[in-house]
Amino acid sequence: MKDIIDKIKVSEGKSFLLQNHDPGYAADLKKEDADAILEGLVKQIIELQPKLYADKRYALLVLFQAMDAGGKDSAILHTLSGLNPQGCEVHSFKQPSVEELSHDFLWRHHKAMPEFGHIGVHNRSHYENVLITKVHPELLLNERLPGIDKTKNADKKFWEQRYEDIRAFENYLSGNGTVIIKFFLHVSKDEQKKRFLERINDPTKNWKFSSSDIDERQYFDDYMQAYEKAIQQTSTSQCPWYIIPADKKWFSRIAISTVILQTLKSLKLEYPVLPKAEMERMEMAKKLLGGEN
Repeated sequence: MKDIIDKIKVSEGKSFLLQNHDPGYAADLKKEDADAILEGLVKQIIELQPKLYADKRYALLVLFQAMDAGGKDSAILHTLSGLNPQGCEVHSFKQPSVEELSHDFLWRHHKAMPEFGHIGVHNRSHYENVLITKVHPELLLNERLPGIDKTKNADKKFWEQRYEDIRAFENYLSGNGTVIIKFFLHVSKDEQKKRFLERINDPTKNWKFSSSDIDERQYFDDYMQAYEKAIQQTSTSQCPWYIIPADKKWFSRIAISTVILQTLKSLKLEYPVLPKAEMERMEMAKKLLGGEN
């Protein structure tokens, strides 16, 4: 599985090009083996979660970014199913509310950070502020930013500052114990079309379809450029991106679970050792309960 991580991990973004990442990549794995592989990975993640919760030195923040029909929801469902909900929170970020627009663009995301010992999952994230706003700069006007009263004012210097703000934000979180995993589910335009048609043709999936998805599809190439630039600017050794091939959902789930598992293992989590006085009291309690053996 290390080969998969090496293939999809971007720790230094300067030379990153999205065209070098195949959305249909599946390593040497076969679909018929996928369920068993995924089950084994998820089982290990579930076994490590109590250690993360008890250790309390780290929080794990998992970010999911993708185009419409990229598979974020199903990936979250299949890769994190079985976790203790007391130690896991999922936040889905939609269009900013009036209250959220009354604060800086990172405010609502910082509010949703997981506490130490917890796993936080963000379905879309602070990266929307350099993705959808890059493709539709008119949305920036809703933020009422100083000096940005026209879309043309959002120049190269403005975007460079946004990327710098994100790097600083993530560096701050990382330095204080929040381990960040950033997934971009890379789906091809052809596969997106196929999934949209499935939603239209299947009555049980109609609720997933929105006409706005088709409106946004015409900007597909613009979004790819925005993703490429964001990944180039914000991939660091401390907070790398993982480019998940998303045309085959069964493989994307394996890749995501592999990254989460290896990240948890790398933390070398331990159950706390009680002080001597507490251990002595525990032994006393054991005797009082008649449990000496």
